[in-house]
Amino acid sequence: MALPDRVTVSPVADAWLSDTRSSYDTDASGYAEKVRGLLSGRPYLRASLALFAELVHGAGGGPVADVGCGPGYITGYLHDAGVDVFGIDLSPEMIAIARRDYPELRFEVGTMTDLDLADDSVVGILAFWSVIHVPDHAVPGVFDEFRRVLRPEGLLMVGFHVGDETRHTSQGYTGRSINVDSHHRPPSKVRGWLRDAGFAIEAELVIGPDEQVPGAVIFARSRSSEATGRLTA
Repeated sequence: MALPDRVTVSPVADAWLSDTRSSYDTDASGYAEKVRGLLSGRPYLRASLALFAELVHGAGGGPVADVGCGPGYITGYLHDAGVDVFGIDLSPEMIAIARRDYPELRFEVGTMTDLDLADDSVVGILAFWSVIHVPDHAVPGVFDEFRRVLRPEGLLMVGFHVGDETRHTSQGYTGRSINVDSHHRPPSKVRGWLRDAGFAIEAELVIGPDEQVPGAVIFARSRSSEATGRLTA
């Protein structure tokens, strides 16, 4: 049965964006099934999301963007925690699944390299293992976009694979061919990019440091232009 609310979008210019979009479009159903119930066995991830929600509430609430939301399971989790959250994803097929599974929530197709959001328009951004497909040269621009749309003192939570390598995936969970890279990075590298973009690091958690592929979560705050010494137009 066809998914509701399918959308078509114009091609993206960068090859890595095009490959990431087409790969997740191809594997959307398999990926959605793979992550279904994932949080139930990940207490540290649940605790990190609960802390994120608490900090958003403590700041007075407001709109939060789940950037790279995939099938929307994290968006739904934050919504259940009382967060005014909406989802953005590069893949139209992922957005179709998210809209089907969470019809009460807002999901839009978009790219983190050029967010269709006004300056200072959100109080929080969650990038939950969504920057792992962004190559090194493009990460600073992505973090600049995050800071642009965040209000001063807005909260950012970034989750990613820890390591120092790039892994290529050519077969998805459905067994179909895909073409996507996943970049594993040291937390120090991510912290440096965030500071350069005008964020202050508040906390860092490494999950499963003895596992083959550890994960990390970084909490950061958007600093004002005056604090960073940046000029505004």
